[in-house]
Amino acid sequence: MKFLKVLDQLIEKLSTWTLLVSVLGMLTLSVLAIVLRWFNLTLHWIEPFVRHLVFLSTFLGGVLATGRGTHIGIDILGKYLESIHSDLLYNWIRRIISLASCLTLSWLIYASYNFLLVELKYGKPVFWGIESGYLVAIIPFGFSLIAYRFFYLFISSFNGRRAC
Repeated sequence: MKFLKVLDQLIEKLSTWTLLVSVLGMLTLSVLAIVLRWFNLTLHWIEPFVRHLVFLSTFLGGVLATGRGTHIGIDILGKYLESIHSDLLYNWIRRIISLASCLTLSWLIYASYNFLLVELKYGKPVFWGIESGYLVAIIPFGFSLIAYRFFYLFISSFNGRRAC
């Protein structure tokens, strides 16, 4: 269990720092592209690179939100149970949600992996000679990190910790 906790904390820290670098990179490169246009210059790789940084940032934001329990959700029943102080039932609902999310993400990982294989086979270079298949690898990687965070929330909820 200690290993899972350390791995979850490592994912949290790496996601935070990678997200920070991605956002700063997006801002810097976008401003650079605007300034270069004033001088009728352009670097053709900036826009696709920034698009993929946005894509990466979206998944990293999902990873962080999942770990903090602030991911998108409709939690009417959970809020009601929390307000009447039914912690046992609330924790079981959170466990079911975490497990269902993990299973759903497992299916999405499988589907995105198949998409990745198609892109690796038929993809084309996007920028700097990098094939689109390698850039599409962001999808199964991001889903895998989010699935692990849901799995960890599910497992850790049985140790007396609140699930989210």
